[in-house]
Amino acid sequence: MERAIALAQQAEAEGEVPVGALIVQDGEVIGEGWNRPIGENDPTAHAEIMALRDAGQRVGNYRLSGATLYVTLEPCVMCAGAMVHARIARLVFGARDPKAGAVGSMFDLLPADGRFNHGFDCIGGVLGEECGELLKAFFRGRR
Repeated sequence: MERAIALAQQAEAEGEVPVGALIVQDGEVIGEGWNRPIGENDPTAHAEIMALRDAGQRVGNYRLSGATLYVTLEPCVMCAGAMVHARIARLVFGARDPKAGAVGSMFDLLPADGRFNHGFDCIGGVLGEECGELLKAFFRGRR
């Protein structure tokens, strides 16, 4: 999660909301990303999506079976859906997102919703205070 926080700081340095993500498979980082929707002019360029794209390119497959995705903020609906399609094995996130979180805060899509063709373990709150403070400080500075 510390690497995800460093990636979130990269997003902040670029003027983006500070969220960072990485994907680990068999003990090796196979993908990294940070929020880039402003810089990329792409509403789908969330940290998780960028990490999934990076991992898919590196391993040559959009299926990332057995991989763990670490992200500093609870994923939104779009990102949760992308993780289902990628067949991620486990999600570990930091801060909860009461306004858009899809893993228990606003929605409860993962792992509780058994309607998907793929499910995975989810662990939230890992370095949650530190991840949350990074976001709070960013938005305080914007006001």
